[in-house]
Amino acid sequence: MAVFERILGFTLQYLFPIVATALLATFVLATVYLWMEARFQERSLASFPCPERHWLRGTMDLKKIMADQGYLLEFLLEQTQRFPKCFQQWVGPFRGVLVVVHPELAKDVLKTIEPKSRVYEYLRPWLGDGLLLSKGEKWRRNRRLLTPAFHFEILRPYITVYNQATDVFMEKMSSFAMKNEAVEITEHLSLLTLDIILQCAFSHNIDCQRIGAKHPYVAAVHAMSQLVVLRAMHPWMHVWPMYRLTPQGRKFVEMYNLVHQEANSIIKARREVLNSEIREKMGRGSRYLDFLDILLTARDPDGEGLTDEEIRAEVDTFLFEGHDTTATGISWSLYCLAKHPEHQDRVREEVDAVMADKDELVWEDICKLKYLAMCLKEAMRLYPPVPIVSRRITRDFDFQGHRLPAGTNVDLNVWCMHRNPAVWGKDVMDYKPFRFSPENMTKMDPYAFIPFSAGPRNCIGQNFALNEEKVVISRILHRFKVELVPDHPVVPSLQIVSRAANGIKVKFIPRS
Repeated sequence: MAVFERILGFTLQYLFPIVATALLATFVLATVYLWMEARFQERSLASFPCPERHWLRGTMDLKKIMADQGYLLEFLLEQTQRFPKCFQQWVGPFRGVLVVVHPELAKDVLKTIEPKSRVYEYLRPWLGDGLLLSKGEKWRRNRRLLTPAFHFEILRPYITVYNQATDVFMEKMSSFAMKNEAVEITEHLSLLTLDIILQCAFSHNIDCQRIGAKHPYVAAVHAMSQLVVLRAMHPWMHVWPMYRLTPQGRKFVEMYNLVHQEANSIIKARREVLNSEIREKMGRGSRYLDFLDILLTARDPDGEGLTDEEIRAEVDTFLFEGHDTTATGISWSLYCLAKHPEHQDRVREEVDAVMADKDELVWEDICKLKYLAMCLKEAMRLYPPVPIVSRRITRDFDFQGHRLPAGTNVDLNVWCMHRNPAVWGKDVMDYKPFRFSPENMTKMDPYAFIPFSAGPRNCIGQNFALNEEKVVISRILHRFKVELVPDHPVVPSLQIVSRAANGIKVKFIPRS
């Protein structure tokens, strides 16, 4: 007892004051840092239009945002109509950004390799220094090393996986169809696209579609996506040491550790496979060459490959970007086709003609799905999977005759740009696939439609994603008619990806 009392006395007398002082110092330094950053952004953005700004709340009402998931997007679209080129946005008193909603301004930033803004740093503990977050020469090197992984000859064998995974998905949906039950599709599509990405990119099959949405990886990615958005909305969480002490921060750490374990296990298993195949022609024979093979064997002109840490960062990045965004794209496309049955019927006629008597699509069929491609693009215009692309510029820009100094935060709001009447006309909210007919595409500003971003930092896997989406949707429509549930409201919500706040519920009606 005496020893315990001495330890307690020592802790109260010496350690507690030290810890308390350290926490106070961290708080003070963080506050000073945020204040200095805010003053810089204030001066940088002074020449640009700004909605009404409250000294504490900024330009948005955080209470309304937290209470109504549709409020933020409604607010941003209202500001886009008021300021059709760009406007300031302030989250609280500290974080100011220039929101760009017009292709004329977006292209100036997207044509460069400007690094991601500080908001993306919230993803770094999870995604590391992969293609999404790396910058400068490291980004250039890794982009060159990874580009061969997306050559069409590498993508061609993946169609077998697309078909097989879609068969599992449709088997699950058939159980709902037989009972005439509605089903929330985004959750099941996330499992489908995770199944595809694990098999195509890593030759790794964990049967996650049948395990269900409780799969730890899926749950962790969804939780971290929500936590990142929550952190961005609360200025006191912006500094990592402070965030790390909060319940949300501790949960974020727990989740990214779980995801890292999943990535490490995939990499370890593949190294063992490669070591056993090293005497043979790697990638030939029993299995195809995949993304992880290329990561592990890629070499730059100096003969240097990627480190273990770099490989894990790219695996984490590709798993995240390659399944969640694709699932969102498929979900919104099915939603649009269910909402507009006349377009669904036309796509189905095209699919039936292409598939004829076949049970599966083959590689050569993908390019024949021209009307489906238009419908996909129009769905991605209205519901871009990644709603915002952020940059922290490293050199001075001239925007609308005003100087924008290096260090300024810029949000290229894809959601608002795709719904900007000044870009797309008064019928901007209507679902019209013919906007993307070949003749209309030739008249379109190449930076007006950017679901995969644009310029040198565009999405390296966009062809992989589009091929996957075409196969999945065409197979579904070949087997089912898709109908919306009338009494289920679908409210878009601004997260890392564009989700529906309450999900998207549909009924799958078997074709006779």
